[in-house]
Parts: sequence; structure tokens; C-alpha cells
Amino acid sequence: MATNTKGRFLVNVLPLVGGQALFQTAGILVTTLAGLVGFNLAPDKSLATLPLAVISVGTAVTLIPAAAFMKRYGRKKGFTLGIAFGFLAGALTSLGIYYSDFWVFVSGNVLIGAYQGFSQYYRFAAAESVEEQDRSKAISWVVAGGIFAALAGPSIARLTKDLGEIPFLYSFLSLMALSILALAVTSLIRHDSRQVALVGAPGPAKPFSEILKKPAFIAAIVSSSVGFAVMVMVMTATPIAMKICGYDADDSSIVIQWHVLGMFVPSFFTGNLIQRFGAIKVISGGILMFLLHISLALSGTDFLHFTSGLIFLGIGWNFMFIGGSTILTQSYTNGDQAKSQAFHDFLVYAVNTLSSFVAGAALASWGWNVVNLIAVPLLAVAFITIQWYSISQRKSGVVS
Repeated sequence: MATNTKGRFLVNVLPLVGGQALFQTAGILVTTLAGLVGFNLAPDKSLATLPLAVISVGTAVTLIPAAAFMKRYGRKKGFTLGIAFGFLAGALTSLGIYYSDFWVFVSGNVLIGAYQGFSQYYRFAAAESVEEQDRSKAISWVVAGGIFAALAGPSIARLTKDLGEIPFLYSFLSLMALSILALAVTSLIRHDSRQVALVGAPGPAKPFSEILKKPAFIAAIVSSSVGFAVMVMVMTATPIAMKICGYDADDSSIVIQWHVLGMFVPSFFTGNLIQRFGAIKVISGGILMFLLHISLALSGTDFLHFTSGLIFLGIGWNFMFIGGSTILTQSYTNGDQAKSQAFHDFLVYAVNTLSSFVAGAALASWGWNVVNLIAVPLLAVAFITIQWYSISQRKSGVVS
């Protein structure tokens, strides 16, 4: 029986891990090169980062419609539509590069954002395809797909950026190949009875105001949002802070690579930790990891301070994001599933975007130490919220 359960877990979750890994590979590839292409093509060099900025816009605009589409037609068709946006994004950005048309290239990046909007739901699909006790592990496995992307995305960028006569053309053509591969992988997604019930059954929907009052929903949003806010704010500021301290781009790229590994490698055991100790304790551990980063950041600016600190930063994000996502899956019934997931991810992504702007402004105005100190009150809010949620769970006789 245990073997059958494990086999079903693998069959249901692995295609979703593959879909996530291929999407993130495309995303990291675009993040690596879009600014450089923008600088080459922009009629005004101040617009060079616009292709990256519109990805966030495309994602934010797509998240809620994607949830509604999947609620009506199912996860598999939703992921297929998202992958179609990724394929079109590759075609449009390549045309923009081929014809040296900046605005066509920008339009293609909007579609990358749309692809990202649909891809945010891979982890929820994984949680829905397994038994309740395996949800945290399923989410962890999907997030772990980022390890493949962290290695593959930059490698594809390096191998393809100088191919042919037109720089970067083959890099963005590769988005189409990645999309075709993603379509093949996600075609293996199987819907067991539990997943069909969650996606297809309407269930009694609650007013959104009632959902917002649930302690579990509040705790999930605070954990995920604070985890993202702190991680993005510090990660965005790190390369600039290192440059100010006299390090070069190769040094900062090494630090960021270690950070990305810190984000995704723990996914191999985060789900097991949640199963054993509960989401609340794992999230609290994530807050501790963030505090360890802050203590290292404030204690010096040696290369080791940056590297070790950013590793702890990645682990903290992993614990808080996977812990928050796990609590979210426990906070809704069938009828509330789509709106709960959509609002959670929309808010997290909005915070993600805002944090990147705060990082630059804070670093320019007050310096590296202040960027890190801004995280302290955010983490305090997260800790208080998680303890409040824990108390509410104990009062109701539920353990999380």
C-alpha cells in the first residue's frame, strides 16, 4: 500500500516538477539577458530595463484570470495555455531582436509575464494531486525544480548569446524549444480523483471578506509575503553593494549563485521537516535564518560575509514560502480554492515588485546596513502573526 502511495506521488508530482523547472529555466534566461537586449535596442537608454519591468506587469495581470481559467477548465489546460504564451513570447522577442524593434521585444516580454502567471500554480496543482499529509512534500519538490533552472538558465544564455550574426537571437529562440519541451512534460500530468474533485467541484463558496478573516489565510499571506519581501530586497541590493565595496561582477555572480542554491536545495527536505515538526516551526526557523543573514551582513563586508549571509537568506525564503504555501492549502474549501490561491500569489508578487524598488532607493539613500535593518520589523510582524496563528490552532484543537 505504501509503495502504491509513493508511486502515485511520483506519477502525479514529477511532471509538475518538470514543468516548473522548464518555466524557471526560461525565466532565468530572460532575466539574465533581457536588460542587455533592451540596452541594445532601446531608443532611449533609460528604457533599457523596461523589458524586465513589463514581465512583472504581465504576471500581475494574468494571475487572477489564470486561476479562474483553471477553476473552470482544470490545471492541465491552464498550464498548456501558459506554455503557449511562453512559445509566443519566444517568437515575438526573437522577431524584435531580428528586426531591431524595441517595442516588439517589450511586447514579447509581457507574454513571458503571462507564462509566469500560469506557472505560479504548479505547486498548488502538486499539493492537490496527493494525499493531505504529502502536500508540503509535493510543494517542496516543485520548488526544487529551481535547482535545475539555476544551472540550466545561465548555461543556455552563455552558450547561445553569441551564436549567429545577431547577438542574443538564438537565446530567445530557445524559449520556443523550452516551451515545446514543457508541453511534452506537462502532457504527462494525470488527474487522480482527489485532484479532479478539487479542480472541478464547485463547492460552497464563501464571501471573500470571510476568507480574509481566517487565521490560516492571514498567516499564509504574511509568511509568504514577508519571506519574499526580505529576500528580494536584499538580493536586489547585493550586487550593487558589492560593487560599492570594490568587488567585481564575477564576485557578485558567485554570491548570487550560492544564494539561489540556498533558495532551492533545501526543498529536498523542507516538506519532510514540515511533516515532522509542522509548518509553524519551519516558518519560525525561516525567520531565524533571515536573522542570521542580517547579523552577518551587519558584521562586515568581506566576501565570506556576503556569501554565507546570502545562503542563509535563501534558506529563510525557502522555509517561509513553502511553509506559507502549505498553510494556504489548509485554509480553503473547494469553492474558495481559486480565489484564495490567486489573491495569495497576487499579493506576494506585488510585494515582490515593490521590494525591488525599495531596495534600490534604500541602498542609494542610506546604505547596505539600512537595507538589512528594514527587514527586522517585517520579520517581527511575521513572527507575531505566526505565533497568533499557532495559538488559534491550539484553541481549536488543530496542530499545524
